[in-house]
Amino acid sequence: MTQPTAAIAYLVNQYPKVSHSFIRREILALEQAGIPVLRFSIRSRAEELVDAADQQELAKTRFILQVGALGLLFGLLKVSLSRPIAFLQALRATVRLSRRSEQGLAKHFAYLAEACVLLGWLQQSQVRHLHVHFGTNSTTVALLCRMLGGPPYSFTVHGPEEFDKVKMIALPEKIDRAAFVVAISQFGKSQLYRWCPAAQWDKIHVVRCGVDEVFLGQPLTPIPDRPQLVCVGRLCEDKGQLLLVEAVRRLRDEGLPIQLILVGDGELRSEIEARIARDRLESQIQITGWASSTEVRSQITAARAFVLPSFAEGLPVVIMEALALGRPVISTTIAGIPELVTPDCGWLVPPSSIEALVDAMRSVLQQPIETLTALGQQGAKRVAAQHDAQIESRKLVDLFRQSLMPTALQPTTSLLSGLSIETNSSIFRNELDSGMKIE
Repeated sequence: MTQPTAAIAYLVNQYPKVSHSFIRREILALEQAGIPVLRFSIRSRAEELVDAADQQELAKTRFILQVGALGLLFGLLKVSLSRPIAFLQALRATVRLSRRSEQGLAKHFAYLAEACVLLGWLQQSQVRHLHVHFGTNSTTVALLCRMLGGPPYSFTVHGPEEFDKVKMIALPEKIDRAAFVVAISQFGKSQLYRWCPAAQWDKIHVVRCGVDEVFLGQPLTPIPDRPQLVCVGRLCEDKGQLLLVEAVRRLRDEGLPIQLILVGDGELRSEIEARIARDRLESQIQITGWASSTEVRSQITAARAFVLPSFAEGLPVVIMEALALGRPVISTTIAGIPELVTPDCGWLVPPSSIEALVDAMRSVLQQPIETLTALGQQGAKRVAAQHDAQIESRKLVDLFRQSLMPTALQPTTSLLSGLSIETNSSIFRNELDSGMKIE
């Protein structure tokens, strides 16, 4: 079978995935700019997908682990015989990387095998740059693939996992070997600065996760005059939904009418349901399970405000979506969230403070609709200015172009200085036309 060719490929551990719509938007924005992108993923989560757009991405994605154990073994043998010196260097790196890791040596041998399979696919498709989302195992695969003779790689760090396990995932070495590294917020950039020499700071760039025209530029739906709040996210410890259950109980006991919709699913669902039953909150709290992007938008616009009392985050895309839809946000003072949620569009509370969370939710329930509307309008303006997927994709176009072009050919003027996205696409194609087919 003839493989499609492209200058750029993406690698993600699990793609497409319910919670990774921001990656889909980023890829589609690049393609709208005229940059073809191949999608590779280590494993599939097809059974979880509920969104038609994710189903379409599924058909465009190749999954490394679908080659099976024999395919991985064949990849190892092929590369070890055809590139023995590079293979031995990558093998030594595999052992070294495993020593501090939670995953251990066996897992890292699997990463090496995955890198061998990926190397073959990238060569067949004439890929000249590999971009990875998340600095964990998928970037380990990219690093090993590069050592085997694969293309230069870059990666986007989201947090908080990468910052919780810096040494265990060898983040400093991954930064050192990368062509460039992307942070999704200024906070993330500061954390990356901590783990590389100042001489490498110029390879760290901020490219924010974006929302698309489905959220941007649409007429804002009026905020309903009902006591309903919504939380969207995986039901897990990090998101703080157990605090929300306690906050709803306290507000109910005060005599305030309140409805909370929890959109999502996850490992904490049974415990959350048990708390709801224990506190007799079945009339106040509903869990919907996973929902399509259309259903998520509907739930957000049906609420007075969006609430996400997270303990650990990078910068949740769903906060951007809620603000873009004109809903004020209650969240916590962690990571990149304060860069987006400010007093003119929502409430920030200390993480784990049930008292502050209750106060903010009470304020939302008691504020006039006109006040909430003004907050939502300001939030929509902020998201349009900071998180437009098309604008953010131009930054990636520039970074990819710099990685792909020989230094002598790089112009001194950035692609972002007044050029349209169509012009960016033309320059990208013309300057890469060095005998490589781009389809």
